[in-house]
Amino acid sequence: MTNPFDYRGVLAPYMKALIRIKESWGLTVISTRWTYKEFDEYTIQYGLTEPVITKDLIGSWAKSRENDCVRTFYGKCCRLSELARYMNEHGVKSYIMPLPKCTNDRGFTPYIFTKEQMQAIFQESDRLQRESHRKDDPIMSVPCLIRLLYSTGLRITEALSLRNKDVDLDRNILKVGTWGSTKNGEDRLVPICNSLKENLLRYLHYRSMLPILGITDGYHPFFIKLNGTALSSANAYRWFKKIYTKCGIAYKGEHFGPRVHDLRHTMATHSLAKMVREGLDIYAALPLLAACLGHKSLLSTEEYVRLTCNEYPELLEQCSSLNDFIYPEKYGSE
Repeated sequence: MTNPFDYRGVLAPYMKALIRIKESWGLTVISTRWTYKEFDEYTIQYGLTEPVITKDLIGSWAKSRENDCVRTFYGKCCRLSELARYMNEHGVKSYIMPLPKCTNDRGFTPYIFTKEQMQAIFQESDRLQRESHRKDDPIMSVPCLIRLLYSTGLRITEALSLRNKDVDLDRNILKVGTWGSTKNGEDRLVPICNSLKENLLRYLHYRSMLPILGITDGYHPFFIKLNGTALSSANAYRWFKKIYTKCGIAYKGEHFGPRVHDLRHTMATHSLAKMVREGLDIYAALPLLAACLGHKSLLSTEEYVRLTCNEYPELLEQCSSLNDFIYPEKYGSE
């Protein structure tokens, strides 16, 4: 069985040791695991050969995180600062970054793509052409990955952690979180609609033509580059930005997006609007959406009521009873 947290960079021994300490204290380490996995991949790409965290390394890494929201970026900085302190305590002089400013306000508004924008993104992704002859080109997987993120609302880490055995096209379900990829550490089943199934089958058809040993094995990564290795979050961020820019959608700047994660917000908003339009009581719709998104409680899902009403004002009256309960000040003053 492939371990997604088998770090391979020169900082791997320190990452693994710090995680073991946290686990021995009974702490939840899933976020730390994913931050270190991402940083481990970056150190390899950066070409780090000495097991030391330098100011230049941190500065370069920070510039690569333009798709992270403020709170996410702050959390990652905290975990890397912990790693640097641990290394210093063990005789490896490493740079401890000053933590960025972070507000506890979760009231940021994600970028919600319109139906027309999503259609344009799909069409543009289908027109992608290779820009080089690199064997690690992820271009073949990108169109299908974007469709899966929009259709299911998976987080990018959840989607990229899928193995072949997690994609059950006989029962039309995805098994998410088998490898500890979910935010809360719990696995779940996510349904596959017919149009997504068609795209997954088409992707598998062309993927099977690659001369990669073990490409169909159950534990092999589902989304791969042309050399058979798994896609990274950086691959997804870079190509998604390139696609929506070609569609005339402006990038608003660092930490403001649009981001890959906004596909999840867009799916939730579009799905909630569809259910309300079809007459489903919103009290019944929210638990369905929460289960699909993998939220442990309705508190996280309720924010999509506000987003949906912002995007579709005509639904405001249908949502008003729940809005008055959840957002009394916001909707009472408008």
